[in-house]
Amino acid sequence: MNLVNKEYQKRARILLENWQARGVFPEEHSEPTSEALANMIDHTILKPDASISAVNKICKEALEHRFASVCVNPVHVERCVDLLGDKVPVCTVIGFPLGANHSEIKAHEAKLAVEQGAQEIDMVLNVGLMKTANFQEVYADIKAVRLGGEDGLLKVILETCLLSQEEIIIACLLCREAGADYVKTSTGFSSGGATAEDISLMRFVVGEDLGVKASGGIRTREDALTMVRAGASRLGASAGVSIVSN
Repeated sequence: MNLVNKEYQKRARILLENWQARGVFPEEHSEPTSEALANMIDHTILKPDASISAVNKICKEALEHRFASVCVNPVHVERCVDLLGDKVPVCTVIGFPLGANHSEIKAHEAKLAVEQGAQEIDMVLNVGLMKTANFQEVYADIKAVRLGGEDGLLKVILETCLLSQEEIIIACLLCREAGADYVKTSTGFSSGGATAEDISLMRFVVGEDLGVKASGGIRTREDALTMVRAGASRLGASAGVSIVSN
């Protein structure tokens, strides 16, 4: 293992010890109003069988509730931009859901999405490279998407359920160094979703410099508020209407 990787692992161990010593939940973040909570939600539809009518429906709901964005698969970007105009941003996913595409493909996918009107990009980290400590390649992958979709807000999906706490920390450091705007927990397509503990750790590592998005398994208002209390500044959910209506 090279010296750069060893340095990242050393930093991760120190940050993990400091986070644990501070306490996982030393103080809760303030609870948002219903309106503010709606403004934090990426109203999401990423199922492979999502119909055009279902995509149209979430756009209508996003306009009604003033969600932060609608998050759709790339094929629906132009449709959603046409429906939403400049009233609600369109978010799309890159390298979804595995993150194992070539960096050049991810970068081109991000560039095309932004050209078609997407304002936000949620890319999937290359988890396999992360698990084998190829940190420079992980950084290069994120950087490629950052440059490809340079005009879009970039969130990086870590797939935290597949990472150790030290790996989550290193992934957050790499995202920050590569120019990401947010770190995000999950695709919702793997073995687990967001946890308050992971959100707390991610917030501790990135501080207030980056946003933290909780996604995966957020189905109720209490689920959403739990993530906000832990430090999430954005929420990804397909149950957005139910969350803000209860």
